[in-house]
Amino acid sequence: MKLAKLLGCLLALGALTARAQSPVAAPAAPPAPTATLLRPAAVFDGQDLHPGWAVLVADGKIVAAGPAAQLGAPARARVLELPGLTLLPGLIEGHSHLLLHPYNETPWDDQVLKEPLALRVARATVHAQRTLLAGFTTARDLGTEGAGYADVGLKRAIDEGIIPGPRLLVATRALVATGSYGPRLAAVDDLPQGAQEADGVDGIIKAVREQIGGGADVVKVYADYRWGPGGTAAPTFSQEELTLIVQTARSTGRGVVAHASTAEGMRRAVLAGVETIEHGDAGTPEVFRLMKQRGVALCPTVAATDAISQYRGWKRGQGPAPERVLAKHRAVAAAVQAGVALAIGGDVGVFPHGDNARELELLVNDYGLAPQQVLRAATAGNAQIFHLADRGRIAPGLLADLVAVAGDPTRQVEALRQVRLVMKGGVLYQQP
Repeated sequence: MKLAKLLGCLLALGALTARAQSPVAAPAAPPAPTATLLRPAAVFDGQDLHPGWAVLVADGKIVAAGPAAQLGAPARARVLELPGLTLLPGLIEGHSHLLLHPYNETPWDDQVLKEPLALRVARATVHAQRTLLAGFTTARDLGTEGAGYADVGLKRAIDEGIIPGPRLLVATRALVATGSYGPRLAAVDDLPQGAQEADGVDGIIKAVREQIGGGADVVKVYADYRWGPGGTAAPTFSQEELTLIVQTARSTGRGVVAHASTAEGMRRAVLAGVETIEHGDAGTPEVFRLMKQRGVALCPTVAATDAISQYRGWKRGQGPAPERVLAKHRAVAAAVQAGVALAIGGDVGVFPHGDNARELELLVNDYGLAPQQVLRAATAGNAQIFHLADRGRIAPGLLADLVAVAGDPTRQVEALRQVRLVMKGGVLYQQP
């Protein structure tokens, strides 16, 4: 009897101990926000500035935008108060080279010939992050300059979330006429080139198809280059070859962009049907009128001209500007006079990645464009020229690629340097 009583007590104590030691259910984690409501001082929607607006984001897209008083936050939404900030569409970089770094650090020839591919790619991952954090959520990367198809892998790494960076449109190797590009070293055969050489009907068709098959979103061609007498710029491909490049690319739904700085190279490229002319330094009023008629945009890359001139000893504000800078001023003025659409892109890589706003600043401060004009061009304008209907504006249904800056960039373009928030696809990469 005593044994039975003792066993009963032990069993009761065991049950109590078991209940005491049983895991206590952890409190449920708070549900993830289903949406984000951004409440800045003002919203630039890609066209106009709207003080007092707010923007609602969910599932990677913009759900609504309008007066903050009329835009409530749904249940479990995250609310981001952004006092003193202007919210705008993520900026679009129109001309970059993520596989290059500034020429005053390492000359272009040495980058192409001496830097290992792995080194160039590793550096490019940092360039991609700097570009994104500078507020540029999309970039058109126009050639790997000897790094093959590395831009395709870089784009994939960004898309898969392995590294942070902008959404990329890549041109892979780019096309040049045999003998026209670089690097060049006397008495060295089969020297690695900064782009793919191609000539004639069969060679051109094959090269265009190879680049598209390798992952090119756009095809870039050098319509002229510095291979004329004394190293002057001169046309490369014939009119027939340029036209064939465009036709071959178009048959797969790709557009063609042309490096062109001479009037004749520009004219041939425009007649061939390219979508943008890059640089355009020696463009004439006649060529720009032709561009306007054919709907071809100019990406003037004034920041690259400025940077290279400074690398060669020019000091801004001291003495007369170099002829190349004066020529760029004449070209931009003639293009604007003709009504040619401007794509905004600085040829970043010639100067540091992350310094992308330099192009917009120069166009305003040195070339006389209005801040709101270049801001429209770098958002909605670039999106239209590059056929990106899902971004470049703040409107329901578009990608939630958004940037907030301190101040009002429609009045002071320098405000673009004061990036406080970066969102891409609804994901925050930087916030106050």
